[in-house]
This record gives sequence, C-alpha cells and structure tokens, in this order.
Amino acid sequence: MAKESMKARERKRIKMAARYAEKRAELTKILKSTDQSDEVVDAKWDAMIALQKLPANSAKVRVHNRCGLTGRPRGYMRNFGISRVTFREMALAGKIPGVKKASW
Repeated sequence: MAKESMKARERKRIKMAARYAEKRAELTKILKSTDQSDEVVDAKWDAMIALQKLPANSAKVRVHNRCGLTGRPRGYMRNFGISRVTFREMALAGKIPGVKKASW
C-alpha cells in the first residue's frame, strides 16, 4: 500500500496537468512552427520562456500511473487501472468479469 502522501501528490499532478494542458499546447504549437521570419523568432523565444515558467508538475509526462486501489506504482495494467498484484487477487476471487486463470 502506497503512502497517502504519494497518492495525493499524483492526484495533484493530474489536476495540474489538466489545468495547464491547453496553455502548453498553444506554446508548443508556436515553438514547432517552421516559419523563420523575425517576428516568429521573437514569438518563439517568448513562448520558450513562458513554457519554462510554467510549473514543472503541470507537464503531462510527470504523471505516473498508479493502481487505483492500492496506489502501487509498478506493475500497472492499463486495461484495468490496477496493479498486477491486485489484478491477480481480484481475478482469483472472481471479481473481474470475463477473466479466468489460464491453464495448459
């Protein structure tokens, strides 16, 4: 079980990334334009500075997937939103519909 502070930190990052997503997209679009006129070069410089001034935790890449039940950061299964350990426990208990243990 992960510490509550770690789970709270991840929730905070998710909210912050959602809040700044639109602004980051606009600034990135300016930076990726291929025009080389003087006005655009100045705009790119300003966009780069503005992007650096945004909070670090507002970047989507800072968000780490965690198990929805235990908060475990490793062994995350995207299809179910839980860790492999929790998935196994729930599958063996029959709590995940359509999943059964493989035997061969």
